[in-house]
Amino acid sequence: MLKFSILGALQIRTMSGPAEISGDLQRTLVQTLLVSEGRPVSGETLVEEMWGDAGPDNQANALQAHVSRLRRKLRVLEPGRPASRVTIHPSGYRLVVGEGELDAAEFVRAVRQAETAGPHDAAHTARLLGEALALWRGPVFGGFAAGTVCQLAGARYEEYRMRAMELRFDAELRLGRHAAVLAELTEAHTYHPLRERFCEQLMIALYCSGRQADALDVFHRMRRHLDDELGIQPSPALRQVESAILCHDPALAGDARSSLLQLA
Repeated sequence: MLKFSILGALQIRTMSGPAEISGDLQRTLVQTLLVSEGRPVSGETLVEEMWGDAGPDNQANALQAHVSRLRRKLRVLEPGRPASRVTIHPSGYRLVVGEGELDAAEFVRAVRQAETAGPHDAAHTARLLGEALALWRGPVFGGFAAGTVCQLAGARYEEYRMRAMELRFDAELRLGRHAAVLAELTEAHTYHPLRERFCEQLMIALYCSGRQADALDVFHRMRRHLDDELGIQPSPALRQVESAILCHDPALAGDARSSLLQLA
């Protein structure tokens, strides 16, 4: 059994340790097949992803040579596998990846599970997403996304990462762990200053940690930033959090579960 990792630089792990995929074209081929998550990818798409506008004269032969090379590599890594992981279909090439073998698929599955969880599952959600976020070793593909397919996949997984962070912060705040997540929330808000949910969560965490002035300062800076960058005003949800802090809404006091359920 192989483990494929793309939440960071491309990595294939075997029972005896990590295996290297050498060469930019081979890495691009593997990455493109992996982000398709078991669906066939046309030869035209693979050629475009691997070579772009600088494709070789005989593209079909060049692609087939790289596919054969990948097959040999995977066969060496899994000598007991009865059939090749790379299969050919009328609609293109497919890399067979089983459940639990691709970190990105496992990560998305965890996020979707967390999205369906109720407020009473906060402890489980926080643990689930903490473990899922730990799968990330850096930017998707280590920042090496040569073509459009990989670039779009990278953006998709990154959006799931943002969603996972929001859901985990919600769960941690419901559990009353305001001070414990302050540093992470501050970092998330700093690196994603236009993502209002992080701002809301940071304000709630600061207020519930006894730092009302700091919470309001975060709101004022966010309002200026939205106006300067996008020419818009804060969302109703963000303004509602500010209003609740200003009037010391009981929903914010003590029980973070109530605050998030009513203000999120």
